[in-house]
Amino acid sequence: MSSTPLSRSPDLERLREDGYEVFIQAGFLVVDNVPYVDAVRAVQRGRLVSELTMEGDVTARPQTHVVLFSGSIPCDQNGVPITALGGGDDQRTLDQGLTVARNFSSKPTSGYADYYEKMSTYAAILSGPAATLDPTATARTFAFVEAPDDDSPFVYVDTASARSRITVVMDKLKVERLAIVGLGGTGSYILDLVAKAPVGQIDLYDGDRFRQHNAFRSPGAATRAQLAAASNKADYFAAIYSAIHKNIISHPYHLDESNVHELAGARFVFIAIDRGTLKGLLIDTLEELGIPFLDVGMGVSVVDGSLGGVLRMTMSMPGRPTVDRNRISLAESDVIDDYAQNIQIADLNALNATLAVIKWKKTLGFYRDLELENYSAYTIDGNHLLNEDHG
Repeated sequence: MSSTPLSRSPDLERLREDGYEVFIQAGFLVVDNVPYVDAVRAVQRGRLVSELTMEGDVTARPQTHVVLFSGSIPCDQNGVPITALGGGDDQRTLDQGLTVARNFSSKPTSGYADYYEKMSTYAAILSGPAATLDPTATARTFAFVEAPDDDSPFVYVDTASARSRITVVMDKLKVERLAIVGLGGTGSYILDLVAKAPVGQIDLYDGDRFRQHNAFRSPGAATRAQLAAASNKADYFAAIYSAIHKNIISHPYHLDESNVHELAGARFVFIAIDRGTLKGLLIDTLEELGIPFLDVGMGVSVVDGSLGGVLRMTMSMPGRPTVDRNRISLAESDVIDDYAQNIQIADLNALNATLAVIKWKKTLGFYRDLELENYSAYTIDGNHLLNEDHG
C-alpha cells in the first residue's frame, strides 16, 4: 500500500467509498477500470492518472486540471471522439506497470476543488457514453483493489518526481545500500542530497561530536539546545534526516581495521574525511571488495585577503583503471591546527557534495555521462572544472 493511506485524505477516501478502484503508485493517484467507448463503438477500460499535491500526508487542492489516461481515444456512443476532453497523445511510462497514452485537459472555471471532484468528473465524462451502450459499464465497481507494494524508503510520498515526470529515471537510484564516511561539512551535504534519493539504506559513519563550528558549514540550522547537547555527528544527522528517509543507520564511531569490514555489502561509498591513514585503509578495503567509491576533498587558502583553492572528486569504479593515489591526499591533518589550515565554507562544502552526488548518479545512468571521468577538480578562481582520468 502507498505510504500515504487513502483514509487520511477525505477526498481520496470518498473516491474509495463511492466504489472507484483507486490507489497511489509512485506519487501518482490512479483510478483504474474506467469504462469508455473506442472508435468502433466498443466498450473498453482504461486508467485515469493524476499528479498528487500533498501537504504532509493529506492531499491539498489539485494544482493542475490535467489528467493522464492509459486507453485509446475516447468517443461518444457513435464513435465520435469527445472533443470536450481536449489534450492529446502523451505516451509515457510513469512507473513499472504504470503507462499512459494520452492526456486530457478539461478545466472548470474555478478549477477542481479536490481530487474527488477531479477524478470523478473525468470518469463521468468517459463512462457516460459507455453506459449508453452497456448499462452495466461503470467506474464505480466496488471491486477490491490490491495496491502496489510500498517498497519506498521515504516516510511520505515522493510527489516531486511524479510532478517532474521522472519517476522511471529516479528508479535507477534504487540501490540497496550506500555509506557516507565522515559527516563534516561536505559529508553532511552529501547526506542532505542522497536522503532524497530512493536508496534502500544509508549508513553514516563518524565518531566526532557535532559542535558549534559544524553548524556553520552544514545544511539546516542547529538550535542552541542541539549545540549544547554536543551529540555524535552520525546520531545528530540520522535523527534529522529520518524525518524524510526510513532507513538511515547511525554508526557513531570511526572506522578502523577492526570494523572496516562493515562496509561489505554497500553498493557505493562516499569518503569525506581528512585522516590520511584511515582514508588509505578505506581505499584498500573498498578496492579489494570491488565496491565503487568517491573521495572528496578541498584545499582552500587565504591569498591577498580573499579565498582561493580547489575542490576535488576522485572516483574508483570496478572495471575502470585503478584510482591514482596521487590524486588523493593521504597526509594526516594536524588536529591542533586543523581549522587554521583546513578552511571550510558552507557553499564550497555544498558544491563539493553536489558535484560528488551528481557523479554518483551518473554511474547509475540517472544523468548522462559522456566522458566517464574518474577525477574532477573545480577551481574557484576562474570557475573552471577539470575532468581527467577517463574510464
